[in-house]
Parts: sequence; C-alpha cells; structure tokens
Amino acid sequence: MRILIAEDETGLAKALKFLLEKNKFSVDTVYDGAAALDCFHSTDYDVIVLDIMMPKVNGLEVLKAIRREKAGVPVMMLTAKAEIEDRVEGLEAGADDYLPKPFASREFIARVKALSRRNAGYTDRILSFGDLQLDCNRYELVCGDESVRLNNKEFQLAELFLRHPHFVFSTGHLMEKIWGQDSEAEIDVVWTYIGFVRKKLRQLGSRVEIRTARGAGYSLEEAKC
Repeated sequence: MRILIAEDETGLAKALKFLLEKNKFSVDTVYDGAAALDCFHSTDYDVIVLDIMMPKVNGLEVLKAIRREKAGVPVMMLTAKAEIEDRVEGLEAGADDYLPKPFASREFIARVKALSRRNAGYTDRILSFGDLQLDCNRYELVCGDESVRLNNKEFQLAELFLRHPHFVFSTGHLMEKIWGQDSEAEIDVVWTYIGFVRKKLRQLGSRVEIRTARGAGYSLEEAKC
C-alpha cells in the first residue's frame, strides 16, 4: 500500500515516512505542492497526506486539483492551522480527514489506516502475476501451496514490481521509490535486496523472476515453460 506525504518540514516528513514504513506502508515524500501533483499524476496512491502551507502550490490547491480530476483517493490535511474555518475550507475542498499539528504518532497511523480501509479504489489486497501472488495483508509471497514472508523493504520491492509487471525500473528509480531521495543508504542496497527477493522466488519455485535489463534496470517477468 503506497502513501504520498507532501510536507515542507523535512524533519517531520522523514519522521512520518519512518513511522509508516514501520507499519509496512510504501511511502513517497515530497516537500512542495508542485512535486506532490507530479507524483499524483505518475503514481497510484492509496492515501495522500498534504500539508496546507507548502511552497509553489499550497495543499488546498493540490487537493482541489486532485478532486477536479475526479480522483477518489483519500486525502488527509496535515497542518498547523487549527481554526474551525480552516478545517471547514479543507473539508469542503474534498479532504477526507484533517489532523492539526502537533499530533500523536499513534493517532496519525490509526487515521491513515482508517483512510486506507475506506478507499473504495483499493479493494484488491492480493496482487497476482503468473503463478505468483503477493498477500498485502500478510506481507507474504505465495506460489501454489508455498508461501514466504517478506521484510519491509522486500515487500515494498515486490509490491512495486507486481503492480507494474514488465516495466523496467532503473536502479536509481528503485532507490528513490523504496529508500527515498534523502536516504543515506548506498546504491548497492538495491542490488542486495533484489538478490533477497530473487532468492525467495526461487525458494517458492515460482516461474516469475526479476530479470536484469543490461544497462537499463530490472523488470518482473514470467519464464516460459
């Protein structure tokens, strides 16, 4: 399940990303409204968290743009503004929830989970490709009668590949999507985790494999019998 956080306080954005990833969410973080709209147009999100006071395009304008496109993705407004008028404006613009700062981390996680459950566009919790399934509730890869549990980064990689089979992801793209632009991890962490997922696919005996496209990246493919 993928979450977009648009928050110009980088420390807070990183903290929320950490909290969500501990709860098995895949998280993209951006720091201005224009970048949030770019992400919205390029990626399917299950929940979007928007700060109101952001550079370039404020959160309310981002929300209005999303709703103009008839997108039903749940949106939480996250802001220091706590006046009733501000909350009403956000809700009337199409927000699904409104959480003023400061807030408790447990409440934030609970609200994001509640919004994700309400998302009518996200009903399929089992992703499938070939003989492989990813159970997004149990964080397990399943092939026939065999299953294997994934850790957080393995799950995020598997989810990304299963949502976009045949698409070639560059190493840099995977680094940005899974570890984030501000990660201090080295690029070879991508190769390491690709190896972990490949090992689990072999363990399951699946015909699905992560192939290397020389000079381009990696894609999820199904081996021919």
